[in-house]
Amino acid sequence: MSPWLLVAALAGGIGAGLRYVVDRWSTPAGGARFPVGILVVNVSGSFVLGVITGLGTAIAPELSLVLGLGLLGGYTTFSTVSVETVLLAQRKRRRHAALNLFGTLALAAIAAGLGLLLGRAFS
Repeated sequence: MSPWLLVAALAGGIGAGLRYVVDRWSTPAGGARFPVGILVVNVSGSFVLGVITGLGTAIAPELSLVLGLGLLGGYTTFSTVSVETVLLAQRKRRRHAALNLFGTLALAAIAAGLGLLLGRAFS
């Protein structure tokens, strides 16, 4: 097994811890009616992955693996968006559920596109 895969796995653990910190930091103290923290995590992670992708060969493939697959793979959590959307719908908060699902999709795609443009500008 490549040592870079082990480093990527460790980076994934760091990314998961970072996700927890960012989620807690961006969620109001009394909780939120909308999963803002996970939205912040996924949009920011999509942006950074867009930058890494846009940089292309300007960074080493091993670093791209560690950051993209490892760190950001552990950081972003689109499965939680699915769970939160279902929970919102079950609580009869269908507008919040739709906003969570489609808003995350749209904002993450826009953030990734902007990151891609920024990465290409720097490469």
